[in-house]
Amino acid sequence: MAEKRYRIIYEDEWFMVVDKPSGMLVIPTPKKETNTLTGLLNQELDSRNIEVNAYPCHRLDRETSGLVVYAKGKKMQALLMEEFKKKAVKKTYIAFAQGTIKKGFDIIKMPIYNKNKNRKEYAITKYRVLERRKAFSILEVEPVTGRTNQIRIHFKEMGHPLVGESVYAFRKDFRLRFKRVALHAKYIEFTHPIAHKRLQFTSPLPADMENFIRKGA
Repeated sequence: MAEKRYRIIYEDEWFMVVDKPSGMLVIPTPKKETNTLTGLLNQELDSRNIEVNAYPCHRLDRETSGLVVYAKGKKMQALLMEEFKKKAVKKTYIAFAQGTIKKGFDIIKMPIYNKNKNRKEYAITKYRVLERRKAFSILEVEPVTGRTNQIRIHFKEMGHPLVGESVYAFRKDFRLRFKRVALHAKYIEFTHPIAHKRLQFTSPLPADMENFIRKGA
């Protein structure tokens, strides 16, 4: 099995919560990449003689680090994805945005184009400024809706793209450099569909983002 870079921080009979490193896909793209988080988890379950497949209940993009919830089996996946549809799952991210964001708290309400459905979809993102540095702002961000890349798109549209952004803005246009988009899924909270307990999980800021703060830009 490939080198284990992810961490399983919670596991029971029905679910796993996994801390994903930046640079790892959750599932393969049409290019059929190997060593995705889903593939590696299923290899691990096989090695432990657990006869069930792991299915992601939501996604993080390749560059984003942090928490992903996996279901053991399709039935459990459907149960938890229903919680996401009802907006009963709370997710919080830490993000570094270019420049100084003046409002200490705001709610961004801006539609996002879904190219797969060829239409715009309503999207809401809450944010709170934790700290303002010389050239960037440290934010706590809560996506109320779950549109693809909505955090990255919303801050780009605000004129404050995330540090390291290369898809929705050009890195060369900004003084600050970072090898990936500065976005980390640090917290998730949901009700366990079987045990009916409210569960909360936290992931520490990864070393690359800690080092960026320490440099004091």
